Amino acid sequence: MPGENLTRDEARERAALLSVDGYEVSLDLRSAVGDGDGEPRTFRSVTTIRFRCAEPGATSFADLVAPSVTAVSLNGRDLDAGAVFDGSRILLEDLAADNELVVDAQCAYSRTGEGMHRFVDPEDGEVYLYTQYEPADARRVFADFEQPDLKAPFRFEVRAPEGWTVWSNGAGELTDGVWRFAETKPISTYITCVTAGPYHYVTDSYSRTFDDGTTLRIPLGALCRKGLAPYFDADDVFLVTKQGLDFFHDHFDYPYPFGKYDQAFVPEYNLGAMENPGLVTFREEYIFRGKVTQASYEARANVILHEMAHMWFGDLVTMVWWDDLWLKESFADFMGTFANVGATRFTDAWITFANRRKAWAYRADQLPSTHPITADIRDLQDAKLNFDGITYAKGASVLKQLVAYVGQDAFLEGARRYFKRNAYGNTRLGDLLSVLEETSGRDMAAWARSWLQTAGVNSLTPQVLLDEQGRVAELAVLQDAAESHPELRPHRVAIGLYRRTADGALERYARAEADVDGPRTVVAELAGAQTPELVLVNDDDLTYCKIRFDDTSLQTLRAHLGDLTDPLARALCWSALWNLTRDALLPARDFVDLVLRFAGRESDIGVLQMLHAWADSALVNYVAPQWRETGGRLLTDGALAELRSAEPGSEHQLAWARFFATAASTPADLQLLKDLLEGTEEIEGLVVDQELRWAFLEPLAAHGVADEKVLAAELARDDTASGKRHQVRCLAARPSAAVKAQAWAQVVESDALSNALVEATIGGFAQPSRRDLLAPYTQKYFAVIDRVWSERSIQIGMDVVRGLFPALQDSQETLDAADAWLSAHEKAAPALRRLVLEARDDLARALRGQACDAAADA
Repeated sequence: MPGENLTRDEARERAALLSVDGYEVSLDLRSAVGDGDGEPRTFRSVTTIRFRCAEPGATSFADLVAPSVTAVSLNGRDLDAGAVFDGSRILLEDLAADNELVVDAQCAYSRTGEGMHRFVDPEDGEVYLYTQYEPADARRVFADFEQPDLKAPFRFEVRAPEGWTVWSNGAGELTDGVWRFAETKPISTYITCVTAGPYHYVTDSYSRTFDDGTTLRIPLGALCRKGLAPYFDADDVFLVTKQGLDFFHDHFDYPYPFGKYDQAFVPEYNLGAMENPGLVTFREEYIFRGKVTQASYEARANVILHEMAHMWFGDLVTMVWWDDLWLKESFADFMGTFANVGATRFTDAWITFANRRKAWAYRADQLPSTHPITADIRDLQDAKLNFDGITYAKGASVLKQLVAYVGQDAFLEGARRYFKRNAYGNTRLGDLLSVLEETSGRDMAAWARSWLQTAGVNSLTPQVLLDEQGRVAELAVLQDAAESHPELRPHRVAIGLYRRTADGALERYARAEADVDGPRTVVAELAGAQTPELVLVNDDDLTYCKIRFDDTSLQTLRAHLGDLTDPLARALCWSALWNLTRDALLPARDFVDLVLRFAGRESDIGVLQMLHAWADSALVNYVAPQWRETGGRLLTDGALAELRSAEPGSEHQLAWARFFATAASTPADLQLLKDLLEGTEEIEGLVVDQELRWAFLEPLAAHGVADEKVLAAELARDDTASGKRHQVRCLAARPSAAVKAQAWAQVVESDALSNALVEATIGGFAQPSRRDLLAPYTQKYFAVIDRVWSERSIQIGMDVVRGLFPALQDSQETLDAADAWLSAHEKAAPALRRLVLEARDDLARALRGQACDAAADA
């Protein structure tokens, strides 16, 4: 990644100097098909940029990452391309007040999901293209000023192979062999988009009549590879899309401003989705080839609505620089769930938010790299790493708390004013706070200092004092914080008191809302209440905190967690228990025991699947090593019992089948998986479709039961892009030193694999069942990561550094090796150091958890 970084200071200087009036971008993608003329395979990109300069005679630069530049002209003057282009920047000297820059370049197709990604479908040989830019990869496709505050209208034209269809942000038409697209509104470079190929395309339409009698009509489209067309439930995608458009028009009072609304499901995508206006891109895994639970459909709906919210938060109004990335991502993450609950069939989506999204935030906020929601982003590498659990999930959690603090009406009215005042412009934190102060009457500066400008998560613990009659004499909430981030914050919380009823149900009988501020807050309203068996200090999940329990509450949960009738309260308790486990305050084997005793009674399928993931993580990372075999056997036996007793054909049955496969390790377990695959054994109602077959094959491969021949036969049965990814993962999972060496070489020593196959290979390589085979790679890892980071794209660099960290060598020696690398590489790229620091912290946390669990055995 040498020479490709851009600093905040450079961007600020350039924004003060330049204003961009428009882009015209002409791409010739006919080279995408046929035999490549050497490597890298390239396409022609001709860009014309019209821009103004506030200081005539000044010097600046344009951005372009390309193998070669054919010609550069500035204001009609031909420049020496070899002299002005250094591989990532084009030097622009002696600028006039009004300028026209023309750059003719050969840009490279990508195999890493960055820039113009090229994918060859193994099923039919068809080629598919799409672009992905955030934060700064548009410069891999056309010359530009690659920063979010230099917005401009764009006109794209594209030449493509015959028979292809091309899409971009604006509406397009094919004339004289060229696809020409309508000029966009002023937008940032990173949300422009081109998608091209023989995609399967489905259309629909949306209309909305406003109070003034005007009607807004939005053409809708959805596209995917032809090979996925039989599985594409576009009707459901359109249903959620229309529900979202209705919801956001109801609440935002600003008509959708970008014309059409296409949604492209594309292969080998690094992200969940991207909010390109008029052409949203998604990872194609949101098209389900087999049976999935409702949690998967809910997750897809959430992503659709998240990206739709970006049309206003992020596309219409965009942050000045990546410091304020939260201005779009936190809002979109909040709005995705807000709209899911308010507009779709997924009315329990706040439970998923509390259980799944917040778990992401809690982990990120306790890493040494934690940062305020409004972060200090020095450059593009910093920006790339800040698409994290703090910017998304913590930010959304804080916004949920803000809604409780100022009220929903004031919050939404603030959003409406924010859009109208800043349409097609760029903003900072203060622009949002000012409108929220207007609409709420609250001091937003003080709120922002506590919640947006400090890092870390608070813990809230109930303290209950009883009187002589056994009633609550005083109930207080104690707040504390980690020493590294000691800030105590104002929390608007609900405190719920729970007791068991005559029939054994654990139900809430009292609730009070309070403003918790400082180390101890008395909740006077609950004085005199009956003695609670459970106190839930963040009932209804109004604030962002770690929930702790008093001794009585914890004992109640140990005995009666499954009797808690409210699904959100139950999800909050599970989340709190998992945080106690990760914090080495609850032995991991106790968490496993809770899952074994109570997960089978969990009604919410998303919570159940999260419990399966946490139980697996507890076994792999947090239980004492000497208890792993016992714990694994208990989990497998429990999973199989639940699988056999689940309602035939239910989504709970499917979830338990997948979890059983994850946990399977004994010869009997593996034989059952093999028999289910071969059809010699059946479990009533369980359909072993293609995706479930691969889920069963991975543990069989990891334990040496399914060999290369078996996996080749399965690929022949499922000779698709998805099948290839699964096969590659399974091949790398096999328990052989030679297999591990080959997988390591394919990822570390070669760049031949695409991003998706790098991910699959890394996923198969790291198998907890054979930690011994991974031991030789600890020192190798620390020896190569600096080189990998410098030579590979940032996306692949992140995948390798994160994915190959020797986390399964969970010992003090590995921790010492990480510390030694950090000490010896104090001047390494800050983004690389951050990744190693985070992985090192996860390992240290695992070792603390293992010590806690071992003490339970003493």
